[in-house]
Amino acid sequence: MSARPSAESLLAQHDLRWAALEPPPVLIPLGITPVSAGFPSPAEDYADKRLDINDYLVRNSASTFFFTVKGDSMQEADIVDGDILVVDRSIEPAHGHIVVAFVNGERLVKRLYCSCGKVALLAANPAYPPLELRDGNAMEVWGVVVGKFKRIPA
Repeated sequence: MSARPSAESLLAQHDLRWAALEPPPVLIPLGITPVSAGFPSPAEDYADKRLDINDYLVRNSASTFFFTVKGDSMQEADIVDGDILVVDRSIEPAHGHIVVAFVNGERLVKRLYCSCGKVALLAANPAYPPLELRDGNAMEVWGVVVGKFKRIPA
């Protein structure tokens, strides 16, 4: 079993970025009435309070990191190329979590499968086969995906 790489070497090798320990608030207007995705409602057209996206998406700032997604292996989980994932290392990974993992040195985002003595990483795209943990495969679940940022074309 090899020694766990230092945080600094992971940052350098894998383009990881530290989240600010005390991120400044990013306050954005938050409408008090939810937006209807069905029939229009007579909603108020002004914001009554502000939303701090750090409070909304960052549970533990010291263990939260952001990764940009490249590829389409998680498209059926609505994680697509260009999305920015919010990943928390303080959460214990469990069966069914979407995780960032290193497999043989490659950083991946997949759904964690742990059942019946089998450990695998599952894509959310039928074009990609499951990655089963077998002898000779080095896998480290690095963190649990807790949110994402997504741009919508305007």
